[in-house]
Amino acid sequence: MNRSRVAILLLLVFVLSGIVYWFQSTNKVSEENATTVQLVDTPNFSADSAYAYVKQQVDFGPRVPGTDAHQKCQEWIIAKLKSYGLQVSIQPFTATNYAGKVLKGTNIMAQFQPDIGKRILLAAHWDTRAVADKDSVRKNEPIDAANDGGSGVGVMIELARQLSLAQKKPSIGVDFLFFDLEDTGEPQGVDTHVQNTWALGSQYWAAHIFPENYRPFYGILLDMVGGKGAVFPQEYGSMQYAPTVVRSIWSAAADLGFGNLFLQEEGPGITDDHTAVNEVAKIQMIDIIDLRPQAPGSMGDIFGPYHHTHGDNMSIIDPKTLQAVGQTILQVLYRE
Repeated sequence: MNRSRVAILLLLVFVLSGIVYWFQSTNKVSEENATTVQLVDTPNFSADSAYAYVKQQVDFGPRVPGTDAHQKCQEWIIAKLKSYGLQVSIQPFTATNYAGKVLKGTNIMAQFQPDIGKRILLAAHWDTRAVADKDSVRKNEPIDAANDGGSGVGVMIELARQLSLAQKKPSIGVDFLFFDLEDTGEPQGVDTHVQNTWALGSQYWAAHIFPENYRPFYGILLDMVGGKGAVFPQEYGSMQYAPTVVRSIWSAAADLGFGNLFLQEEGPGITDDHTAVNEVAKIQMIDIIDLRPQAPGSMGDIFGPYHHTHGDNMSIIDPKTLQAVGQTILQVLYRE
């Protein structure tokens, strides 16, 4: 072998060795980055406690506006929040439903660390559906609404409890807004041609914001956050209103190991309590909501087979789902 061929061979060996070393080093760095999770210390969300709060609401009976169960649930929510040291105020209002009936509602606001300027708003609706319009039986009877009404409230009250008990508080203020008259829209199959028949409480709040001059950094709506088999894709409207907020929350969920619930994919867009908050109040609010386009047995219903039926009861509430949502929210709040 002549000298030139030896030189070329040695050069190739040197180059190949360099490539192998670079690949191994890069791969090692990538693996290290992939396993590095930027978690901050937070309280431990209690799924059992949240579950008990959901059950308490269901035990009152359907919380249909104008009923004793609705009034008892309102008093219970206020009492629980006050017991955790939050500053509570109410916003009574009236609104007209799709049939022209005037309904009385009450929005409830509870503030944690009210003197802090930077604030995050958490919201859920606490009223329930007056009819089971998607059911095959007892269609004109109200539903338990353990998930669609109960779960968001249960998670928020447990979050309020955890914040009040925590030795280390988040550096921000947190507000809990409970919307009324969300589930009063026209029944399935009925078209009255009346606009905006859903989410009447949030519509009113968005047009009459209280406390006065209230401007949170952003808001998070919790709707149907306790169901078995729940998945939370990135709701389309939320991605239009506040994509950075969505990505931050879904990233926190992934860091906690809940990426199988908080899907990194775009979901359908819906009209919900966050709609008026974004469009009327001009406050960024995203929606964490169980959306299942491929749900077996749902017959194409993106909200799952139990939605607006008598199947929405305690049997479908999964503490693991409550845990995933509650712990993610705590991580988000403490990261701020």
